[in-house]
Amino acid sequence: MAPILSGKRILLGVSGGIAAYKSVTLASRLTQANALVDVIMTGPATKFIAPVTFQAITQRPVSTDIFKSWSDTGRLRIGHVALAHAADLFIVAPATAQTLARLALGMADDLLSITCLSYSGPMLIAPAMETNMWGHPATQEHVAKLRGWGVDFVGPAEGRLASGEHGAGRMVEPEEVFEVACKVLGRGGPLDGVRVMITAGGTREPIDPVRFMGNHSTGKMGVALARAARDLGADTLLVHAPLSISPPGGIELAPVRTAQQMYNAVMEHLPATDVLIGAAAVADYRPTTSADHKIKKLPGQQIIILERTPDILKAVGEMRGPERKQPRLVIGFAAETHDLDENALDKLERKNLDMIALNDVTAPDSGFAVDTNRVTIFERNGERDDWPLMSKEEVAQAIMQRVVARLGRLDWKGQREMQSAH
Repeated sequence: MAPILSGKRILLGVSGGIAAYKSVTLASRLTQANALVDVIMTGPATKFIAPVTFQAITQRPVSTDIFKSWSDTGRLRIGHVALAHAADLFIVAPATAQTLARLALGMADDLLSITCLSYSGPMLIAPAMETNMWGHPATQEHVAKLRGWGVDFVGPAEGRLASGEHGAGRMVEPEEVFEVACKVLGRGGPLDGVRVMITAGGTREPIDPVRFMGNHSTGKMGVALARAARDLGADTLLVHAPLSISPPGGIELAPVRTAQQMYNAVMEHLPATDVLIGAAAVADYRPTTSADHKIKKLPGQQIIILERTPDILKAVGEMRGPERKQPRLVIGFAAETHDLDENALDKLERKNLDMIALNDVTAPDSGFAVDTNRVTIFERNGERDDWPLMSKEEVAQAIMQRVVARLGRLDWKGQREMQSAH
């Protein structure tokens, strides 16, 4: 899901490179997210992909002719002007060296370049070319100029190129372009300027080089929260233990493995954090020692002595004190199997949280290794809200909307500006 894209008008410019095939997948992803996608293809691009392919995917006409009029309402208008004025975001993927030069030099000799000159909104470019072309001073100068104008770039990636060589120049995968597009559209949202840190995944406490103590957490809830925060404009950091899914693009990542490493990462970034959401399944115990070599199978029992790991949210709560100043908002999760309300309320109070999300992990449709959650929200002020079964993406969006409301956005922003001034 990507609600931020629903109903948005996206211009997708496709220039002539072998990576044009990736743009078909990108157009499909954008369309599935309920965006209206208008594709502009350069002449060389049509040699790689037929326009009818994009038309079939987007269910919209593909533009290739600079002299052809365009209509979305039945009234004919100048093509490049109408396309440019209707768009919420302009994506150029792939962008060849020639296309980058055209855009940087303000040329207007094909439909793509002339539409770019007529467009004044956010733009995202995904370059794709041979390594030496990408590294050439002319190309780098063009990229620097476009960045200076506020254009966003994603990639290029390193890997095997169409020439058979390896190096920088591959267009990044369509999913990454999609994710960064969401971030670009989210700028200026209700959490713009807010630093949100989210923990995710299940920590792994080593027993020896090949074994660890862990849990069933997949990290899906934390990843969904990071995506929702990013789409609302937040400056988002995801501190994550091993995940079963890829983290979203357009955010800062801090990968860790153990509870101690997660504690260290959270404390390192805490001074700049406005909102902390602890969605990770952090191990409560770890072996007192970890063997340097694989422990061999021996007759009889093996005894492993455990010790407590640092309690991240409790430590943050103690640092905040009764005033609960920084972070301004701290939210925890309670994955429980019994005495649900009592355990959640105890954690809310004991860890000095502002809000806690409770879910019964014994339920087959809620908790670990599933895509849904049945959540009850408890707040410091005594409010309780029982939510119906929702996807984890929907739960994340609902929690982030609650964050927006609880921050008291306008008042909070004013306080931050006053603190910065002093």
